[in-house]
Amino acid sequence: MLNSLDSGRRIASRIVWLQLSVAVAVGAVFLLQGPRQALAAAAGAGAAAVGTALLSMRTFAGLGAGGVALGRLLSGVALKWVAILGGLYAILFQFKLPPLAAIAGLAAAYAVNLLAFRFKG
Repeated sequence: MLNSLDSGRRIASRIVWLQLSVAVAVGAVFLLQGPRQALAAAAGAGAAAVGTALLSMRTFAGLGAGGVALGRLLSGVALKWVAILGGLYAILFQFKLPPLAAIAGLAAAYAVNLLAFRFKG
């Protein structure tokens, strides 16, 4: 085994906190365009952070056999996408916030996933 559950939990926690930081930063940048755009951008990035948190809580719930671990991972991914798609639905259709800002926030939060493993900390 190369990584422990504690190591995975720490990495997942760091990614969630970075995504929440990006949500605040993107919201601040979009505040230049207006409060609705800022809210949409922050909510889009926040939906990604909530999805990542759900995935990590489900995946790192505890020890188990290989099939159990795979089942947790797959159910965590399903929870993640339900949270993200549900968040986007609420942002775009219930609150009628600007879609470009919401998608920009979501993309910015996912950029954290791409960059998180590049920098060792």
